Amino acid sequence: MKEQTTNQRPGLGNWRPFYQLIKATKPSKMKLGIALFMSIATTVVSLVIPMFTKDLVDSFTLSTISQGQIALLMIAFVAQAIASGLSIYLLNHVGQSIVAALRERLWKKLLVLPVAYYDNHRTGETISRMTNDTGVVRGLISEHLANFFTGIIAIIGSVATLLYLDWQMTLTMLIAVPLSIAILVPLGRQMYKISKGLQDETASFTTVMNQVLSEVRLVKAQNAEPHEYAAGSRGIGNLFRYGLKEGRVQAMIGPLISFVLMVLLVVIMGYGGMRVATGALSAGELVAFILYLVQIIMPLGQFTQFFTQLQKAMGATERIIATLEEPEEDHETGRTLENAALPIQLDKVGFAYENGERILDQVSFTISAGKVTAIVGPSGSGKTTLFALLERFYQPAEGEIRLGHDPIDTFSLASWRSKIGYVSQESPLIAGTIRENICYGISRPISEAELKQAAAMAYADQFIDELPDGYDTQVGERGVKLSGGQRQRIGIARALLRDPQILMLDEATSSLDSKSEIIVQQALQNLMKGRTTLVIAHRLSTVVDADQIIFLEKGKITGMGTHEQLFESHDMYKELASQQLLMKEKVQAT
Repeated sequence: MKEQTTNQRPGLGNWRPFYQLIKATKPSKMKLGIALFMSIATTVVSLVIPMFTKDLVDSFTLSTISQGQIALLMIAFVAQAIASGLSIYLLNHVGQSIVAALRERLWKKLLVLPVAYYDNHRTGETISRMTNDTGVVRGLISEHLANFFTGIIAIIGSVATLLYLDWQMTLTMLIAVPLSIAILVPLGRQMYKISKGLQDETASFTTVMNQVLSEVRLVKAQNAEPHEYAAGSRGIGNLFRYGLKEGRVQAMIGPLISFVLMVLLVVIMGYGGMRVATGALSAGELVAFILYLVQIIMPLGQFTQFFTQLQKAMGATERIIATLEEPEEDHETGRTLENAALPIQLDKVGFAYENGERILDQVSFTISAGKVTAIVGPSGSGKTTLFALLERFYQPAEGEIRLGHDPIDTFSLASWRSKIGYVSQESPLIAGTIRENICYGISRPISEAELKQAAAMAYADQFIDELPDGYDTQVGERGVKLSGGQRQRIGIARALLRDPQILMLDEATSSLDSKSEIIVQQALQNLMKGRTTLVIAHRLSTVVDADQIIFLEKGKITGMGTHEQLFESHDMYKELASQQLLMKEKVQAT
């Protein structure tokens, strides 16, 4: 279905969604009306000037030119310039306000789209929708809309006046109009195809740049600069080729308009000269004819640009509308969760991603309130997916997750997530200060005492106090200025400040050195007190004291119990525990 939309012949049949999208931004009708009125007034003045010029030429003597005529002409020119300037400014204002409203609507939408959307859409393409596609809409309104309306008025007014002056010459001149349209319309269609391809290629190139620059350390560590340079160069080359195609079409449009204008000028000058010689036409009328001819020919090129830009804008809004129509998370529907200190029950939960691969199969167990439940198992067994279901990033394909006796989807998403503290393996940070990162996502005011208490319980105050700017230290993009252990402790401080009733720890110490791990483990002990805790761990030494350990293999539970029980009854758990214990002894021995 999508392929058909992309390959359909460009036309104006799909303008309604574009119009509805623009209408939804509620642009200022008054400003738009004033801008168009100014443009139309400018055009009307330009239609009067040739007639004034005709009278001036026909009765041109120094004695007949009055100061009043000269003053009137100057006033007309100045008024035309002022009206044109006001029109351009107001149209830019309307265009910018429409784009701002579109971007705000898109940004709001992007923040409430489910995680599944981002699994299937590249970040660079999404950014391109937000910046490049909305910019195309602004260009149409700010730069081409007024030209379209004034062009129509200019052509109608010029043709009507010319028919009044000399209908025979007018009909001779109008023969060139269908010829111009026959040449320019196919070029406009070609421009549409090129422009749409250029937009797609720009989105693709933005994706490459976003991916490479956000992981520049990986690029450098793997000596992948030549590979990424080649990939970027291909994108730049594609953009260059599309730019050349666009330039070729524009190079044809300009000279063709000039060619048609010159031919018409020669024809009108020759034919008009003959009629002036016979007395059927005055010299002033011939001059007026030439001026009106210019006012007819020039809008034809503007029409081509308008319809090309309109097609580009409709192509851009197709993608914007597609994003806006994506199903989104509903944060408010459901009951407000007041107390999450209840058992969490998973009842025959199954889940598969869109590719059909089954990740969880008939998973059933209970997470006791206020206790620690650990999830262990080999990579790819479904541990992280289980966390994602508990966070309600995805919905189970089958089965049910309950808090007490209530399915968790009966609670509003906002109140459910407010009860959960999540500390991941990466402990992602945002660019900003340490203070901003610890307080991130918390809507209530945070006192300095609360902030420092959370940092102290997370053992983060030890390194924060040593920094020159303390809590106002900039952490860099994704926290690159801090070590892994420091980032983890800030993540724990953030969770402590959130004061959740349910705590989820995803490999929280797996990437740390032994010294950092000890400190982070102490911080986690402070965080876990009195909370329902679910832990994912590869290092079994971190979960041996858990109240319950769940062993997952290929999406199924193959073992459940305490460390001692599983060590006695589960062969793979015993093997993993023995290997890790042996490795730990070797490390200690060295």
